[in-house]
Amino acid sequence: MKPIQILIVFFLVIPFIEIYVLLEVGSLIGAFPTIFLVVFTAVLGAWLLRRQGFATWQRFQENLKQGVIPAYEMIEGPILLVGAALLLTPGFFTDLLGFACLIPSLRRKIAQYVIENHLLTADTGNMFRSRSTMESNVIEGEFKKDQE
Repeated sequence: MKPIQILIVFFLVIPFIEIYVLLEVGSLIGAFPTIFLVVFTAVLGAWLLRRQGFATWQRFQENLKQGVIPAYEMIEGPILLVGAALLLTPGFFTDLLGFACLIPSLRRKIAQYVIENHLLTADTGNMFRSRSTMESNVIEGEFKKDQE
């Protein structure tokens, strides 16, 4: 999907889904229990996010102490932020997506996908370069300024 299509889905389709689900749940269990559930999932999500965020931060620091690049943790951090934004958005559908961001194994798989397919590619000599560097048309050389 192109970025513009993702934005259209995010800003148009998801609110309609949220409104529909909220109306359906509200008609089944009532207005106040629905509001309570929305607030409860936001509080529960914030608590879980805090725990997952600290765990990711500790892994990040441990990897740095051991001299290992914390690549997964650097990708998992923004995934946690997206999960937090989704959990703080009122609604059940966004809460479901937000809770999915808090599942460590799923978050690790997303991070692995991003690292393998969008950030780094293996080069000969076992060196890593970014994909944008490999695709650019850079001509390396030297220059010397003549004195006038």
